[in-house]
Amino acid sequence: MRNPQTRLLASMVAALGFVSWTTAANALNDDRLNGQLMKLDPETRLEQTCDTEVMFRINREHPQFRVDKVIAYAFGDTASSENLFKAPGAVLRSRGKWYRLKYICMTGPRHLDAHKLKYEIGPVVPRSDWKAHYLYD
Repeated sequence: MRNPQTRLLASMVAALGFVSWTTAANALNDDRLNGQLMKLDPETRLEQTCDTEVMFRINREHPQFRVDKVIAYAFGDTASSENLFKAPGAVLRSRGKWYRLKYICMTGPRHLDAHKLKYEIGPVVPRSDWKAHYLYD
């Protein structure tokens, strides 16, 4: 799931999503973003949709954050089944700092929309831990 081509496309999806957020009330209704998501296999699409939705929701609900990246698996394995995705070891990047993050997300059957999302933002990840978890500036 995390081969170089998938990572590149996932990064493009995340970047497109961030741009879309500034112009659309609900980014996951953006046709360009959905077109990019549909190029992913269903499991990767589920993860990327949930990563994108949690990023948008945190930015909308917590103005002190400006999230530009979410990684679902930095501190632990993810779990998924059908339309449910769990990321207990996720991280988010905001204003040059990484923060621990946990979330659970449920999508529709095409994995293009988040129907339910619950998240918890944790503490800042010390810079000394970044390398071990493949975090970057």
